[in-house]
Order: sequence, then structure tokens, then C-alpha cells
Amino acid sequence: MSQMMDTSTEGPSKDAKSNGSIKSDEKMTTDGGTNGGFMQKLRKSFRRVKGMSLLSRDKGSKVTPQSDTAANESVSVASPPPPSPSLSANSPTDSLRNIEKKEDDQNVSTLGQSLRRVRQSFRQSMRIYPKKNNSMDMSISEDPEDRVNPTFEEYLERQCFCEATQLLIDREKHLFGEVTEADVLEAQKEEVEKLAADHEALEKHVQQTLGQSLSEDINSEEGVSALMSAVKAITLEEEQDQLWKQRCQTPPTWRPKKWKEHHDSMLRELVNYRMDNPSILVGDQVKQSSVQKDISSMGRQLKDDLLLVVTVVKICYPPEMDICNFYARLYHQTFSSRLRKLADKDHTLLLQWVNDFYPGILQEPELANNINTDALGKLLPDDLLEPLEEQYLSKQQSDLMIFIDRALDVAKEEWDQGKEPTRDDGCCISPVACDVIQFINGKVTSAQKIVGDQDKAQKIIPHLTDFMQSYKDFHEDTIKQNRPHSKALIKANLGCVKQFRDFFTTESDLFPEDVRESYLQVLTEMKQSAHTYLLNPVHKVLKPHYQKLGTSEWLKNNALFEKLLLTLDEELQQLQGSTQSCHQELIGQLHQKVTEEYVQKLLRGEVKLKDSDRQQKAYMTVNENAERLHELFTRMGSKQEWLKEILTKIAEVLKLQDIPAIQMQIVSLGSAYPDLSEKHILALLKLKTTLTKADKKTIKTTVLDILNESRADAETRMFFSNVEVR
Repeated sequence: MSQMMDTSTEGPSKDAKSNGSIKSDEKMTTDGGTNGGFMQKLRKSFRRVKGMSLLSRDKGSKVTPQSDTAANESVSVASPPPPSPSLSANSPTDSLRNIEKKEDDQNVSTLGQSLRRVRQSFRQSMRIYPKKNNSMDMSISEDPEDRVNPTFEEYLERQCFCEATQLLIDREKHLFGEVTEADVLEAQKEEVEKLAADHEALEKHVQQTLGQSLSEDINSEEGVSALMSAVKAITLEEEQDQLWKQRCQTPPTWRPKKWKEHHDSMLRELVNYRMDNPSILVGDQVKQSSVQKDISSMGRQLKDDLLLVVTVVKICYPPEMDICNFYARLYHQTFSSRLRKLADKDHTLLLQWVNDFYPGILQEPELANNINTDALGKLLPDDLLEPLEEQYLSKQQSDLMIFIDRALDVAKEEWDQGKEPTRDDGCCISPVACDVIQFINGKVTSAQKIVGDQDKAQKIIPHLTDFMQSYKDFHEDTIKQNRPHSKALIKANLGCVKQFRDFFTTESDLFPEDVRESYLQVLTEMKQSAHTYLLNPVHKVLKPHYQKLGTSEWLKNNALFEKLLLTLDEELQQLQGSTQSCHQELIGQLHQKVTEEYVQKLLRGEVKLKDSDRQQKAYMTVNENAERLHELFTRMGSKQEWLKEILTKIAEVLKLQDIPAIQMQIVSLGSAYPDLSEKHILALLKLKTTLTKADKKTIKTTVLDILNESRADAETRMFFSNVEVR
């Protein structure tokens, strides 16, 4: 309890017990300097009492008036003032001296009473003005205006709440240092009432300052200073509350003040008010619903206020109060409460704020560096979110299926109306795949942000089996009708097939494996039917030229193959119109088909290579044909360079005469293309009539043995399986 007593209380208590001496009173000092009012009263009392003493003497006595300096000198109350040194040499009679002495005793009594009243006034002032450094020395002769401290009211006016609080605490210590409120003297009751009133006035000012913590005034130097002083005042009052808790005495009626508790309550009310009355930017909300306006306004207010807290308000608080996280929790709880009330009005917008917009606000660098966002948790509990998510996901899935079906319906309508597909850089374009993929990606991406979970978002993807089958039926119907604009649409569909295949392959996690495989199978069938539809007319035109390949006339006359190339070049021009990748694949398909026809006609065995010269001629012809085909198809976009290798390897077999060399060349061909069969080997050897049956059997047996051992590691590219031989 002695710790709660301020040493400044010692001065007045000692003076009250002195033998009327005012020596110590004359030298008392306070924290704010000399009390001007008190000093003036003291001087006037001295002059009045001293004057009364001198004037009461015999009129015959000669008295020199005392100057102000004499009046200001130290006076002992225990004895009468000494006689003036300027009195006349003719001394008064003894009787006169007795009368004077009697009168002086009466004057001294009057002086003592006046000084006691002055001391009482002084003690009251000492309780208002705390001492500085516990000093007990104040000279009465010092100018009062030199060391006057601001009054309590002046501190309030200047918004120096910490200093005002300290004044009240010091006054409280003087009044209740060793006593309780019940023990306070009756004469001090007025001081207690005044102290209680001052506490109430201070609390109102602090509350007003806290209420302006998030206003525009806080951005000024005065605003920051006021809030900082208010926070310090709260800390001082909390410390004083704790000191009273440690004492056994009954505290004053205003203790404990619980200002920290009131502070928290004030800020909670402030946050509630600002979230209930957010600032509104009309220009941004013209097309928004009332619910959207409410939520977006609260969200903007939350963001602006939290940014103000971490940039300005934070510096007004000590670190241990953790004001940034305190405000964050208040706004989090308040925003959550407001959203609960709107849960049944717009679940999509609500989920968007909970899982997307609100986390985005907290990820602002200024906030993330000052707020423990993980500790805040979600705005709404799972038991409230899950039903909202189910409603939202179900609605999104239904909407997505409608969008997808509509994309195909539009394509069918345009087809029925005879419209050709649009062209982009000469390529036929269909929007079906692009629209469907964008619908799916857009909906899934949006759902992922709104529900905050990718797995949940993927649930909105409907089963596309019915759609894919409908798209395939439309594709096949286009081929079947074979209208003038059918080829253009099929070329456009090839682009869609490619887009869908890439999508189902790269986004495989969006679909179950078996479902994805079924989609890819439909696309493969669509591509094959498109290639067949587009290439069959070409093969029909080339068929007469195919018939002359591998004949004796072909071997003698290069013009036959030249006609094939010219016709092929013309047909290739008609196949243009697909996107680049689709065109390359289509031309590559034709390239392989022409090469297969070439090999098939060669292995038919109509030409007989009876000697090495004819075999050399056949070697040169096949090599030259391979080069010319490769040049033409490469120029038209084919990337199937490996087809040239097949013809050159076959040409090498036709040229070679040494059996082991022939064996090695056929093994090389079979290793590269594992579908090379025994029939193909025999048909190739049959062209070389110089080989005996035994030679052919030896070559065949050796080649097949080697190929059977090595084919396990061979590539699986197929070619000869499409080449029929007798």
C-alpha cells in the first residue's frame, strides 16, 4: 500500500503538524511550479495582519511602515514581530508596554488563524498540482507566472489526456493514500466529489477520441497525438486499477475503472457502426442489386478501415495491445454476422465473398504483414456454407449443360440454313469446341474461386457422353448428306476434334478415366470418318495411276509416274481449308496411303527383275519416285518423313546381290516396321528372279529368326499391315 502513496503527500502533512512555522510552506514547490494564486493570497495576508499589529500600537509611538520586502520575509508565528529599529529614543512607559504586549498577543492570534486558512488552501492546491521530483522547496519570493503548470481543464482542452490522468491519479493518492473513501475527512468530501467529476469529464473526452479513431481526423498530427495520449491514459488507469486490487482497503467509487474493457467495447461499437453505415461509391454500384451493394460496401469499408489501422492507428498503441489483430477480429466477426443475415438472398455472391473477395482483401501486403489472417478462419462456418455450396454447384452444372447443348444447336441451325463455316486466314472454323471448352473452363474456374475448392468445383462438369454422341451424329449426318458446303464443315469439324482431344488429354483430372477414354474414342472415329470422306475422292481420281505402278511399263517410262504426281498435286490443292495442324495430319494420312498403294502395287510382282541391270534400274526408279513423293507431300504440309525411308530400303533390297547383305537390309526394314510379315518378305524377294528357291528360303528363315528376337524392343509404327499381298 505504501507503493501507492506518492511522496508529494508528505509536504502538506508535515506542515499541518508544525508549530505554526511557515518556513517550509514558503519553500514548497509543485510539479508545475509556484502556485500564483496561492502566493498572492499569502502576501496579502501577511500585509493585512502585519498592518493591523502596527496600527494597534499607541498613536504616540513612532512606527516606520514595513515595505513589501519586509512583508515577504520569513515570519515566525511562535513569537511576535521584533520592534522596528526606527522607533523613538523616548521609550513608552511600562504600562504602555503591557498594553502593547496584550494587543500584540491578540494580533498574533489573528495572524495564526489567517495562516491556518492559507495553509488549508495551499494543501488543496497541492493535491491538484502534483510535485515534480518530490521536491519540497518552493520560494515564496519566486514569481508565480514563471512556473505555472496547465490545469486539469487546460490539459483536457489540449487533448493531453495522459497528463490529465496523471493529475487525477496524484490527487487520488493524496486523498486515499492511507485511508479509504469512508475515512476521508468531512472537509475533504468536496474534493472527492470534484475528483469524481473530473474523472467523468476525462472519460468522456477519451471516449470521444476513441470514437474518432477511424475518422479522417486521425490522419492529422493532432489526431494521432490525441489518440496516442488517450491510449496512454487508459494504460495508466489500468495500472491504478491493479494497484487498488492489491490493497485491502475499499477503493473509491470510481475504482476499478476498467478502461481497457471500456476501450474494447467502444471499438466494437465503432466497428459495428461503420459496417452498418459504410461509405458508398455510387458509380461502382449502378448495376448492382441491393444485396450486392450492401456486401460490396461493407467489404470496401472493411478494407479501407483495416488499411488505416495498420498504417496510422497502429503507431498510437503499444505492441502488447496488438491493435491490428484486435481490429481484424472485430471486423471479421462483424462482417460474418452481417453475411449470415444475407445467406438466403444471394448464395453465389455470399460464397464469392467468403472464399474469394475477402481472402483477397486480407492478402493485401500491408494487411498480411500486420494481421494473423490464419487465426481469423472462415467468415462462415461449414454447416452454413455446405448447403449454399450444394445449391450453387447444382445450379452451375445445370447452366453448363444448357450452354453446351446450345452451342451444338446453333451449329446445326446454321448447317440447316446452308451457311458455310466462317474462315480465318483461309481456314474453316467452327465455334462448337471453343465455346464448349470455354464454358467448362470458365464455370470450373469461377466455381473454384467461389467455393474455394478445386475438387468441389469439378463436380459441376456434367457427363458429356450424350453431347459427344450428338456431336458425332451431326458430323456423320453432314457427311451422309454430302451437300455443297459439307466438305467445308467437315474441315471445320476436324479443328473441333483436335481442340476437344487436346482438352480431354491435358485436363484429364477433370474427368474419370473411363469417361475420358470414351470421349477420345468418339473423337477418333470422327477424325477417321472425316479423313475418309475428304480423301476418298482423291484416291478415286488416283486409282488409274496406281494400276500402272510396279509394271514393266512403269519401269521403262517415267512419264507414268509424272502423271500421277501432277494429278496428286491438283487434288492436294482441293484439300486445303483445315487449320494448319489438321491439314498436316490430313496430308500426312494421304501421304501414307499413297505410299501404301505404291508398295502394294510393287509387291504385286508384275515386273520381273531377271538380271542385275534390271534390278539396278528398279533401284534407281524407286529411289527417284520416293524422292519426288517426299518433295511433293512435304511442300503440301506432310510431316511423314519416315515414309521415304520405306521406299529407299526396298530399293536397296532390289539392288543388292550378296545374300548376307540382302538379309541385313530386310532385317533393318523389319526392325523399323515390325508389321513386316513373312508374306511381305517373300513378295519382295520374288521380284529378284535371280535368287533360287533355296536362297529365298535361307534369307527368309534368317530374317524371321533375327526379327523374332529383336521385335520386343522395336518401335510399334505400323505400315505393312495396311499393304495387302497375295
